[in-house]
Amino acid sequence: MPSDRDASVGSAELPERRDFLKLASTITMSGGMLASYGTFAAMAVRYLYSGDSDSVWQFVGTTHEMRLGEARSYTCPSGEKVVIARRTPGDSEDCFAALSSTCPHLGCQVHWEQQNKRFFCPCHNGAFDEQGTAISGPPAQARQALVRFSLKVEKGLIYVLIPSQSLSIARES
Repeated sequence: MPSDRDASVGSAELPERRDFLKLASTITMSGGMLASYGTFAAMAVRYLYSGDSDSVWQFVGTTHEMRLGEARSYTCPSGEKVVIARRTPGDSEDCFAALSSTCPHLGCQVHWEQQNKRFFCPCHNGAFDEQGTAISGPPAQARQALVRFSLKVEKGLIYVLIPSQSLSIARES
């Protein structure tokens, strides 16, 4: 039969154990909340102040290498395909266009047609003007456009501003 002394020792341990469990669970929950709020704050800062930090200028060629009406394909480090086309004579940014070569309708590859001054998607006869705006076919009906890339020309060198992450990820967010 347990003595009164054993009962008093057992009851004295219970409150201490309960206090420890309360303290441990409070610390664990507080740590979890701090971690989640910290993660949320970091994501918010990255979203609000992203700027062009996720993009880099990539050298794609020289102005004297590209003849009038010629187009050149370039694959970004992220896997995106870009078409750089020389639309007019001259050596300024306005003489070139840098557009995604992936049709926004079904993801087929477009190509530059100099004779028609357009980008053409052979999958469903989609066509885009020199600026990447859809002018015929299903992309025009859906009011879609090719993704446009910033382009600069410095001392005869052509650079395109390329995102370091995939455009398909950027479109989903």
